[in-house]
Amino acid sequence: MKRIFKIFLILVLIFSDQAFGQNISDGLNYSSNSLEGTARFNSMSGAFGALGGDLSAIAVNPAGSAVFNNGHFSLSFGSDKKANQASLLNSSNSFDKKNITLNQIGGIINFENLDNKEKWNKLTLGITYNQSKNNFDEFSIFNISNNNSIDSYFLNNAQGLRLDQISAFENETITEAYVDIGNIYGYAHQQAFLGYESFILEPNDFSDDNSSYYSNVPAGTFNQSYRSISRGYNGKLTANIGLQYNKNIFFGINLNSHFIDFDNYTILNETNNNVEPGQFGINQIYFENRLSTFGEGFSAQFGVISKISDVIRFGFSYDTPTWFEISEETRQYLETSMVNEDSEVSLLIINPNAINIYEDYTLQTPSKITVSSAFVFKNFGLFSFDYSRRDYSSMKFKPDNDNYFNDLNQEITYRLKEVNTLRIGAEILANKFSFRGGYMIEDSPYKSLNNEIPDIDNNIDESTSGFSLGLGYKMNQSTVDLSFVKLNKSKYKRLYDTGLTNQVNLKSRNTALTISISTIF
Repeated sequence: MKRIFKIFLILVLIFSDQAFGQNISDGLNYSSNSLEGTARFNSMSGAFGALGGDLSAIAVNPAGSAVFNNGHFSLSFGSDKKANQASLLNSSNSFDKKNITLNQIGGIINFENLDNKEKWNKLTLGITYNQSKNNFDEFSIFNISNNNSIDSYFLNNAQGLRLDQISAFENETITEAYVDIGNIYGYAHQQAFLGYESFILEPNDFSDDNSSYYSNVPAGTFNQSYRSISRGYNGKLTANIGLQYNKNIFFGINLNSHFIDFDNYTILNETNNNVEPGQFGINQIYFENRLSTFGEGFSAQFGVISKISDVIRFGFSYDTPTWFEISEETRQYLETSMVNEDSEVSLLIINPNAINIYEDYTLQTPSKITVSSAFVFKNFGLFSFDYSRRDYSSMKFKPDNDNYFNDLNQEITYRLKEVNTLRIGAEILANKFSFRGGYMIEDSPYKSLNNEIPDIDNNIDESTSGFSLGLGYKMNQSTVDLSFVKLNKSKYKRLYDTGLTNQVNLKSRNTALTISISTIF
């Protein structure tokens, strides 16, 4: 029967089964940006919306390019360290990860109108690359004592599905069946297939139309270890146009090309001593998952900076949503250890050795507005303030005709809210030296829902705060800048999208050292 309807079901899969389990955390991960840029920009916590005159400042307010009086080029690289404290139930563990980063590279050229009668007296053109986010991260938790087994993940995916849709045919290999079931029925059926072929699941009836299952994992307490390893970068390539009107108003436009490169590898190992003598049961499960995400996107920015006086400046910028086209691939591996009625132990390996490639989908991130002010004191220094606001409840997964995405978008509207970000920066000049500092704080995107949704922590605080310090030295036409940034972040990660949905609490301390070399021409 399955073969008869195969062609029809493939068409259904292509047009309706777009998702394999995207969630709110994925959207926030692909939408959010880190504090990454030139050392001068970083050392003032990115509070450059009313200042300009820095290549990374263009990423905040595109009018900042028109503030340059000359052509400008800069290159920035550094070292990033993430120190994670991961906690789940009775367990916690610390982990550090370091890597080298290319923060930014770019330049602008400056065309001035020498005719003083013209009010539009400057045009700037620029191309810059800024790293938006460093995805290199890692954490582990060992010896978790949990009453919930990974078997609930496979059971939740299997319940209601026909047995002949989650099992291999006679003489069909694991790889052939895994690929065939995924192509015809989709992700949930594949997970049920893994659970059934590994003997985690048992059907109530071995008939083809059976749709009810129970677990061979005996109830009790489970010892679990979980590890997550992430790699990759998010970045943005920007083409900029800046204009100066009279001597005190600057305008700018950015056209941005974004990319996502994210690879996440998770391992769960679970053991138990719950199998009674003379009974059949599973006493160990080892489960690997790998997700590779690639995305390309587009956005635009519009900004203005106004010099109210020689001291006071104001800035305003608007970032359109970013429209990402995202591709995802997954790979899986499963081992189970079984104890039979004679207390003999055997190992079963389910290795499909196949890559699932899913239909592309679109993620629309929220737009953002930024208002800024700065006080510039000639030959002394400056103070600057940026305030920005993004409404994460407007984030959307598409296509609109996908039922899973419709449900997810409703959950986003219900659970997420507006995020306010405040950045403060200062710079003091002393001959050829510049001394800098900054502070930033960003709200959590999650609403406090007072535990209105079962099995999910509805009082999640994913806020960010931190400070920065920096030093600059000017040499003729060139400048060398150094910065130190320390950010404290909190984040929650569900182990799996269903069944074993315990949330890991991640408290991260990110420190970054950046060096920039810039020159004017």
